[in-house]
Amino acid sequence: MRRALRAVVLGGALHFKQESRNPFFLWIVICTPLVYATMAYFLFRGGQDDATLVTASLGSALMGIWSLTTTAAASTLGRQRRVGILELLVAAPTPFWLTIVPITLALAALGVYSLATGLIYVTVLFGVPVTIANPFAFCVSVLPMILSMGMLGFLFCAAFVRFRSSWMVGNLFEFPVWTLSGMLIPIAVLPVWVEPISWFVAPTWGMSALREAALGNASPWDDIGMCIALSVVYAAAGGALLRVFLRSALRRGTLALS
Repeated sequence: MRRALRAVVLGGALHFKQESRNPFFLWIVICTPLVYATMAYFLFRGGQDDATLVTASLGSALMGIWSLTTTAAASTLGRQRRVGILELLVAAPTPFWLTIVPITLALAALGVYSLATGLIYVTVLFGVPVTIANPFAFCVSVLPMILSMGMLGFLFCAAFVRFRSSWMVGNLFEFPVWTLSGMLIPIAVLPVWVEPISWFVAPTWGMSALREAALGNASPWDDIGMCIALSVVYAAAGGALLRVFLRSALRRGTLALS
């Protein structure tokens, strides 16, 4: 357990430093939240109170975090496949999942820049009064949100390993998670059958916790607990799926680019 934790911490720190210097990933972190926040402002500025705009601002910032997590994770694994080290990582003594988890967690943590950028942007440019009713709970809620997105990205990484076109697979997962977690579109306006599905998407609870901490309408602690619990489930399911897809990739010879 100590070795696994050490591998995750050191690997996460390494990937955080490396990916934070990637120009394309920095563009996603800094620019995409601005685009999403602008869209959200003009969509929701007709709301009756400022709470609508604050919620939309939070959602647009979290959209940037998820975009970075899924797109950059797919891009990172694609780059490892392209330069020929993915096969070496699979053959290394360290379990392969300990190689993947630091990548997704580091990218989700890097996405915190999106949260800060998006909130500052709507405050300065559009004058949205982003006030946090419970700053302590809000800061605590950020950590489970990062964990949930990192673990959800880890769950999807099994498909990135299996298919050579991991970049396209990563883009495929962006919009469904945005929708199911209520980042931009309120879950209440979606079809009735969608809501039960959203309960199993951890960022749904993370978004709810951040919203409740920001607005002060309810306690966010139950949502934080659900977010952490689902993250643990994702970790277990991701490890199982990774073994299945990894065996399939080895059998079909798709770990290499050609």
